[in-house]
Amino acid sequence: MLDVMRSPDAASAAEAARARRPHALSGLVGLLGRLAGTPIGLVGLVIVGSLSLVALLAPWLPLHDPLDLMMEYRLEPPGGSFLLGTDEMGRDILARLVWGARSSLMIGVLTVAIGLSGGVFVGTLSGYYSGTLVESALLGLMDIFAAIPLLVWAIAIVGIFGTGPVQLGPILLPNEVKIVLLVGLLFIPGLARVAHGLALAEAKADYVAARRLQGAGAWSIMTSDILPNILSPIFVQASVLIGIGIIIEASLSFIGLGVQPPTPSWGGMLADARSLAFSDEWWVATWPGLTIFLAVIGFNLIGDALRTVLDPRRRDGGPAL
Repeated sequence: MLDVMRSPDAASAAEAARARRPHALSGLVGLLGRLAGTPIGLVGLVIVGSLSLVALLAPWLPLHDPLDLMMEYRLEPPGGSFLLGTDEMGRDILARLVWGARSSLMIGVLTVAIGLSGGVFVGTLSGYYSGTLVESALLGLMDIFAAIPLLVWAIAIVGIFGTGPVQLGPILLPNEVKIVLLVGLLFIPGLARVAHGLALAEAKADYVAARRLQGAGAWSIMTSDILPNILSPIFVQASVLIGIGIIIEASLSFIGLGVQPPTPSWGGMLADARSLAFSDEWWVATWPGLTIFLAVIGFNLIGDALRTVLDPRRRDGGPAL
């Protein structure tokens, strides 16, 4: 065994493993600049960055109170002191869009963060232990959850637990936290499948075999060798899922199961504008719908740009993770 460990092939494979890790990390550091170097990536970054910046600065922007009912200004058209007009209760649509961005973007990002953590863990673990009971059990469980569409799961579970806060021992979970946990858990199966396929291929590579011969443990190999080399495609999938998370949150709020009034949300604004959809007050439904569209398009463009930038078969010959 010691002769095998000292063989040139094992040593060179181990050196390759050490070389791959800093390459992946350095690629992640420069990823933002590479995204901005592509047209679709630049557009996606501008859209998402603008929405995120506005959401973060909402408390300090010179806006009307999004909850203020100014019935004397009911259904004011865009212009004047109300740049995007007012709704049927006299509330400033621009202020509600800005404050609604905080809820929608926060839920979209946090759900993907939860799904990413769980999906990468399950996928990497099942890929490393391919052909064992661990893989069969984990993937079977993922298949059960993936058999039912995300929105159906979300509606069913939120409908069961209701829209009010849930008491879990000493912890009181508001409805927004329930949505984040729920949708985040439902994102795990899809991301786990992606991570599993990538980890399965990496687990069969020579550098992983060399690391085993050197005495490295399973956890060390998964976290230090396999994981850094499978993150790029997973990040592509995760960026697209953020847009899906925003749509799910808007859908739940639209049917009254998401962010509860009077807290502004994009889906809730669309629900309030249902009766005015085909009236002359076009702005009440147009602006929240357009904002949801732009947010989803922005994250999808970033995902497409990531796929292009991180593709090792790119024609420009640039470095890829």
